[in-house]
Amino acid sequence: MRELGNSRRLAELGIVLPPVPAPVASYVPAVRVGDLVHTSGQLPFVDGVLVTTGRVGAVVDEAGASGAARIAALNALAAAAAVAGGIDELERVVKVTVFVASTHDFHAQPAVANGASHLIGEIFGEAGAHARSAVGVGSLPLDAPVEVELIAKVRSADS
Repeated sequence: MRELGNSRRLAELGIVLPPVPAPVASYVPAVRVGDLVHTSGQLPFVDGVLVTTGRVGAVVDEAGASGAARIAALNALAAAAAVAGGIDELERVVKVTVFVASTHDFHAQPAVANGASHLIGEIFGEAGAHARSAVGVGSLPLDAPVEVELIAKVRSADS
């Protein structure tokens, strides 16, 4: 029988996997293709409300944006888990992309993206080591400061 490590780790960290946020347009939160799950970009929603709005470097500071990236990553994990059959079915995180709505003179997008990466590392340990892109953009849906998408590998039947 397979160890239920991811759900146990969430409990140890005191993290509750949230319900999958409803899409804000015409798409689905995540799609499974073979042994990979691709999520749509997830915003930093808590209970259906954005935790903060505005561009990083103007309205939102680096620490606030990093915290928002952490929340958006948790939402992305919830979306991935929903199509994989649960958080314990996610074997590893392969790729994370973090979009940061920022001013033209803000250049710490990688530091903001660390909010997402650190959460994934806390939950998955070595299996959370992932490729990543941190991209500065002019704006995001609903004036969100960050958007996170990820690709995760689903456990095979013999894992």
